[in-house]
Amino acid sequence: MPSELRSPRSDLRRFVSDPSVAELPWATARWCARRGWPVHPLAPGRKTPAGNCEDCRNSNHAPADCACLALGRWCHGFHAATLDQRRIQQWWTRHPDFGVGVACGPAGLVVIDIDAHSASPPGRDRILPGIPIGDHVDLTGLATGFHSLAVLAALRGQKSPAEDTGTLRVRTPSGGLHVWYRAEDNRRWQCSTGSSTGRALAWQVDVRAHGGYIVAPGTTTQAGAYTAVGEAREPTALPLWLAQELERTGHLPAPDIPAPRPVPPRAQQAVLAAGGGRARADSVLAGVLAPVEACGQVSEGAGFSDALNRAAFTLGGLVAAGRLPRDEAERALWETASAARPGQERRSEQIIASGLAAGLQKPLYAAGGRP
Repeated sequence: MPSELRSPRSDLRRFVSDPSVAELPWATARWCARRGWPVHPLAPGRKTPAGNCEDCRNSNHAPADCACLALGRWCHGFHAATLDQRRIQQWWTRHPDFGVGVACGPAGLVVIDIDAHSASPPGRDRILPGIPIGDHVDLTGLATGFHSLAVLAALRGQKSPAEDTGTLRVRTPSGGLHVWYRAEDNRRWQCSTGSSTGRALAWQVDVRAHGGYIVAPGTTTQAGAYTAVGEAREPTALPLWLAQELERTGHLPAPDIPAPRPVPPRAQQAVLAAGGGRARADSVLAGVLAPVEACGQVSEGAGFSDALNRAAFTLGGLVAAGRLPRDEAERALWETASAARPGQERRSEQIIASGLAAGLQKPLYAAGGRP
């Protein structure tokens, strides 16, 4: 961990030139809003959003359809984030114990959230997703997100974001670090958690972007204060190497993912006609995956996305009917897609997940009805 992160907590008045930031949370909220970062209230003493009104707690509706937002209420967390200075003053004047959250997506921010909780690392394949770490590599001492992120940066010949003194960094009460960056190219970077088996940058390293929020520096919770460290008080542009890593690890939505579509009736009947047994199961898998496999003979223009989507939908239906183990279906889809379109694994993963999820809602039972 950098030595400066172990230094005594800096005076909150050094966060910005306005001393009032150290006195009133709404001053912090105003400061953020003036920089184009929409803010929303956090529950007193906590890092979670302030609670919804009773109607919203008892009603299942989309934030975009909620009447509370138009009325100036803070329901639905970061969806209520605003730049309106009058609303900000109203919220924090009435509730001066509210903390301040910043909606990362609308603010154009990508925040690297480094966890400092010491723990035993997971399997070597999950420390840096997509990057194998051989058994010959000594992982002794690797216990936090600071370590896993440092390993990733070292592999790329770069300085760890934790050491990036040119951008705003905020120490968390638990000893972690939030490293703030600006997204310069209008790409909609997505959130992730470092413990996820899907989209993730590194173990114990979360990403806050579209679909998430970050606690503003200057906010104090029951656990302690979120305090800026170093001299930088503004986020700098997201480094190119880090943007490339985020893209590699699935932090951009894949373009043109087709909507889940069922297989044509004739093909569905062929699947349903198959009986049980290992040989029949292998035959069904081969038949369903044949169009995906055939795409491997053509570099483009073969309708790969649609073929993979249909295959995933079909196998999802077989899984839902109890005719095929889910792990077997996922493995077969993944292996076939990877062989047909090497280098597009992240996109294939998203298509498979979408198609399987839809197929699981439509069980494909054999002739004669349910088993």
